[in-house]
Amino acid sequence: MDLRLEAISHRYDALAVLDGVDLTARDGEILAIIGPSGCGKSTLLQIAGGLILPTSGRVTAAGAAPAGCLNPITYVFQDFALLPWRTVAGNVALALEHHPLSRAERGERVAAALARLGLAEFADALPRQLSGGMRQRVGIARALVVDPAVLLLDEPMSALDAQTRELLIEDFLGVWLQNRTTALYVTHNLAEALRLADRVAVFSRRPGRLTELVAVAVPQAERSGEAARLEIARIQDRLWELIRAEASAADREMADA
Repeated sequence: MDLRLEAISHRYDALAVLDGVDLTARDGEILAIIGPSGCGKSTLLQIAGGLILPTSGRVTAAGAAPAGCLNPITYVFQDFALLPWRTVAGNVALALEHHPLSRAERGERVAAALARLGLAEFADALPRQLSGGMRQRVGIARALVVDPAVLLLDEPMSALDAQTRELLIEDFLGVWLQNRTTALYVTHNLAEALRLADRVAVFSRRPGRLTELVAVAVPQAERSGEAARLEIARIQDRLWELIRAEASAADREMADA
């Protein structure tokens, strides 16, 4: 399924956050969004997911949802957003509770989602008993349990240490390659974007405008290989050149404020 953001602008009272954004996450791709702090990346993701309405513009979808899809669009949050009193299985099952499923169907979906993320043996654990990486795996399993057509990820690795982030990126990529769910992925981390994305959308400082779309031609499964490293490094250098001046200006604006 394609997710289309058409002429999206947004204001918080007098503060202009986004300005005239046209962007499409194509069926089966990961589209990463990068840009300076405060450029409206997370706001755009909330608009894409219907959590807030844009001041102007619209969000549309095109194409068929996958078989078994219960929610066309679902979220993975930066802060895990787990209920501390629920077990791992209970947190994943939460996404199913407003759907008319039998107990057996619900159990099968939860078990399958836990297995995909390597969480089967932690089904009865509470969030406080898990590491940060394991908690985010629960968040991803909860998003995938509804077989979404579009996955929205708001800096899902940013709260993790470098080693845990690397492991979780590998696991997420392995899961994604099985189904290639359309994904819109917000991150500050250029290396992370280039491990995962088919294309990278570069945004200006606030109000956020799309300044460039950069394609990553190397298939995801080949990017950790020696042959791909020079090309990935070249694209990362280009991305940094695109955002460096904007990031510096955004930092100065925040300091002045």
